[in-house]
Amino acid sequence: MTALLSALAGRLDKGAILVGDMVGAAYSSDATDEVGAVPHAVLRPRNTADVSLILSTCNEFHQPLVLQGGRTGLAGGARPQPGELALSLERMTALEPVDTDAATITVGAGATLQSVQEAAEAAGLFFGVDIGARGSCTIGGNVATNAGGIRVLRYGMFRAQVLGLEAVLADGAVLTSLKGLPKDNSGYDLNQLFIGTEGTLGVVTRACLKLHPLPVSQANAFCAVPSLAAAQALLAALRQELGSLLSAFEVIFPVVYEGVVAGGFAAPPVPVGAGLYVLTEIQGQDEARDGDRFAAALMAACEAGLVEDVIVSQSPRDYRGLWALREACSAFIFSMDHMIGFDVSAPAHGIGAFLSDADDRVVRVDPAAKPYVFGHLGDGNLHYMVQSHAHDAVADAVFDAVAHCGGAVSAEHGIGLDKKRWLPLVRSPAEIATMRRLKHVFDPKSILNPGRVFDMAPGLAGEA
Repeated sequence: MTALLSALAGRLDKGAILVGDMVGAAYSSDATDEVGAVPHAVLRPRNTADVSLILSTCNEFHQPLVLQGGRTGLAGGARPQPGELALSLERMTALEPVDTDAATITVGAGATLQSVQEAAEAAGLFFGVDIGARGSCTIGGNVATNAGGIRVLRYGMFRAQVLGLEAVLADGAVLTSLKGLPKDNSGYDLNQLFIGTEGTLGVVTRACLKLHPLPVSQANAFCAVPSLAAAQALLAALRQELGSLLSAFEVIFPVVYEGVVAGGFAAPPVPVGAGLYVLTEIQGQDEARDGDRFAAALMAACEAGLVEDVIVSQSPRDYRGLWALREACSAFIFSMDHMIGFDVSAPAHGIGAFLSDADDRVVRVDPAAKPYVFGHLGDGNLHYMVQSHAHDAVADAVFDAVAHCGGAVSAEHGIGLDKKRWLPLVRSPAEIATMRRLKHVFDPKSILNPGRVFDMAPGLAGEA
């Protein structure tokens, strides 16, 4: 360790290496309740050249690294394990000027999502991904986990926003593809290797991101609906009537809504007592007509019995207030003890069956358990939360239900350290073997986020 740090110290700036008391407690954890090991050192590169030097040196010394961005993850991917050094990209925050002709922006991996949103808006454009941790999550982490959020329905996952990447391999080799070309079939698209692979194949240092026209019209509505079936029928109706104007469709189950209201986390736009609640949004370019189309579609849904009560935003303040209620769901959940969170997805036709099956399985292993559900119904991603002391048994029950319905054990948070035990439920042995083969090719000494997503097979882990 002394030799490794000495080799780096002479070639990096003074702020690039933190050791001893300079390593704060924040570097030991992510957004979960679990606390990892305190890394012996935190390496903080300023640029891609620094990352290349750090990786090539650590590769030479067989030194494992945990990669860290904003440390907002919920799967343990950025939580240090014993013996790992932390590679933090927190200083790589540069944002290049927006290219308004191409509608792109190139940013450093340490830039926050909010800074990208603000830069896009200042240039009269819009970035399509938004999540609650926007002020602290970073673009590198968003790429590594293929982040989703509230507007996947319209703009797609983070993968759909990436036009090019710069990444550093474990041996220090730099791959740069930042042309920002919408069409480029010149050989393999290597960018895809680093999106959603959680830092196990390389370190993303810069990204060229796609921007969209800034919405001229924007409104949302909060609906009380009688059932999940009605919410799904409402989603289908709004898709048919509004097309790409529909940008978000969130669902809140009664126990969550009632908890938010009773706890004073947000003001209730409609009375409690409905079977389910939906927050839906439009974004468009025709200010004169979009609101009327939205209102007409909602009115038709009311007449069809799909909506029992609805409040439509009439001002920016109303609009922000309804989204604040949706974000208050997380605050309510996190205010309670012994909550176990599951970020899962299910096929649209199987969501009802999944919920029924999961509830049954959970109660069988813990009769006192209480599920709380909300999330992104528009893309099939639910946050299925359970209050229980039986963590492992409940997790087995929920993930078995996910696998049974043909869903995914991670919709947008990644696998990290915490979910790899259940990955074989939804990925075949051939798929996992292929993942391991890729890991071995790109990182033969297994220095990049080792043990995340899956464990390497004997004979492939850490070979020279």
